[in-house]
Formats: sequence, C-alpha cells, structure tokens
Amino acid sequence: MFGIVSSMLGAGHIKVRCEDGVERLGRIPGRMRKKIWIKEGDVVIVVPWPFQKDRADIVWRYTNPQAEWLERKGYLKF
Repeated sequence: MFGIVSSMLGAGHIKVRCEDGVERLGRIPGRMRKKIWIKEGDVVIVVPWPFQKDRADIVWRYTNPQAEWLERKGYLKF
C-alpha cells in the first residue's frame, strides 16, 4: 500500500502515514539504506507486517515526478 513519510526517526526507521489511515513505524531494509535516500514527504510503498499491524517494511520510494503522476491518475487517496 502507499504511504507518506511523516518523520524520520533514525537507525533506519521512519514514521509513515498509510493510505488506510494508520500511522506505522516503517523499517528501511539494509539493501535500500545507502542506495535510496528517503526524506519527509516522500511517497513510499509499504508492506505491513502480518503479526504486528502498527509496523511495516518500506519496499520502494517514488521520485517527485512519479508521485505527481500517481496523484494525477488518482492512485493516491490521502
């Protein structure tokens, strides 16, 4: 699901406001930490953990042109 980064917490963790209305603690996996830089306000793809609904993994970060396209086409519903 889509989410917007609301705050950076440090140590590879971020606070993400998801499209279902839940604010989750997101974890940036090691393979993304040094390659893709994430900042507040970025649109990301989030995969919630099946056993803890208030936590999630970050899978992808969209660039600004990609996020604008998603918003124009109606995929982002925040």
